[in-house]
Amino acid sequence: MIEEKFNPAFFLKNAQIQTYLASSRLRVMGKNHMLDAAKETIITTKAGVRLLASYSPAGENKSKGMVMLLHGWEGSEGSAYILSAGRHLFENGYSVFRLNFRDHGNSHHLNEGLFYATRIDEVFQAVQQVSAIEGGLNFFLAGFSLGGNYALRIGRICAKEPIKNLRHIVSISPVIDPDKATGAIDRNAIIKKYFLSKWRRSLALKHKLFPDKYDFGEIISLNSCRSITDRLIERYSSYKNTTEYFRGYTITGDTISGIAVPTTIIASKDDPVIPVCDFYALDFREPVNLMIHRRGGHNGFIEDIFFNCWYEKKMLRLFDGMKPLHDI
Repeated sequence: MIEEKFNPAFFLKNAQIQTYLASSRLRVMGKNHMLDAAKETIITTKAGVRLLASYSPAGENKSKGMVMLLHGWEGSEGSAYILSAGRHLFENGYSVFRLNFRDHGNSHHLNEGLFYATRIDEVFQAVQQVSAIEGGLNFFLAGFSLGGNYALRIGRICAKEPIKNLRHIVSISPVIDPDKATGAIDRNAIIKKYFLSKWRRSLALKHKLFPDKYDFGEIISLNSCRSITDRLIERYSSYKNTTEYFRGYTITGDTISGIAVPTTIIASKDDPVIPVCDFYALDFREPVNLMIHRRGGHNGFIEDIFFNCWYEKKMLRLFDGMKPLHDI
């Protein structure tokens, strides 16, 4: 484990403030050249799953490489933390690819089946395809919260199915144990309200698009993430129960020890969603480095009134420090 200090301004030390600012539109005010260059695209997997995304090329003969960003649960390619990180990387010479998971962003119509966090194959195949877009240039993967969980699982898959130009993975506030994370969300009234509001809208839209397939009326009326998950798993999945479902994407010691790509995990002790004890229960060793800060909230790490973000600078240092493949 690497200890580094994130020192926010005194008025940004509160974990709830950090967590709120992570998704605040205040972070993305002003010009964003990444969005000006963005091209909508759809990734199609071998099984015919379609995932909506945006690709912002840095420009011919100018790109330092490609960074693929994975959002958190009920986030999207347009989440503030994705737009902010993408802008920072794009302005510093990287092409940026922002993927939407199934049923996230404006993609509910693309697939009849529901989103489950265990659907790792479709995301891994998307990563494989995106890694080849800019040929042999360096390729990087950065995930946030649930996206950070995906990034770690993809790092393990790479031990058996290597992505040659994937040089580094960054995982911000990753979900380690979804059972504990769900409990933490339900115990925090503000965070629970935020996620329930977004999830209900998502389910209502899916019902509207596929009325013969789904009926979420009763489910949407439930008042906790746990109870909605229980009912969805019971009614619309092949899992025996929620426990089995959560186990399917829990990060274990085997996950970490099996990661074959240099990986940096950034977490905070005051994260109101991810208990820090989840990290201490795992054994970290090369090529995985764990950085735990005293503060930062969930996906926050905002340093000052100008919304400068600690992990954005860290990602840039890590990525800039990787030699091009042809120089190795």
